[in-house]
Amino acid sequence: MHLKLRQLFLEIENQRKETLNSVVGFTQSQLNQPLIPGKWSAAQILNHLITAEQLSLRYMQKKFLGIKDTTDSGMLEEIKINLLILSQRLPGIKFKAPKAVMEQMMQLNDLNSIATEWNKVREELALLLEKIPDDLVNRKIYRHAIAGYLSVKHSLIFFREHITHHGVQLRKLTVTK
Repeated sequence: MHLKLRQLFLEIENQRKETLNSVVGFTQSQLNQPLIPGKWSAAQILNHLITAEQLSLRYMQKKFLGIKDTTDSGMLEEIKINLLILSQRLPGIKFKAPKAVMEQMMQLNDLNSIATEWNKVREELALLLEKIPDDLVNRKIYRHAIAGYLSVKHSLIFFREHITHHGVQLRKLTVTK
């Protein structure tokens, strides 16, 4: 696996473990009960993160088959990923989850199932990252709903920022538990 991809993968793996650990003490009810009616519960937040990664992974696996036919990301994509990072960090900016993510969002309601499913997605992601030759890591094989086509490195950066963004919601639920 390319060194930069390995570093980013390890970062998001640590985040995943910390995120799951943050809800370890939740009862089944606490995991599935939103703090405010109409808002997401901890289980729904986790299901959203998993589904978003899973759908992104499926897309990248498909694009990987023709990776040599894609183009490299460049300065425009660097600008896009930095704007995406900013959008995930500013509290006033909110986006609706993409329709595909909402329609296919998992409905796992216990921590074991959630952890197992997220682990499966990450194992598949690691396998894909291992297959990408070093000279093709900048190819645009990831598609973000707003930012468009980006590299696999950018996908890992987005996953990191996405978890951080939703981690704020989870921390609010943890505090009131």
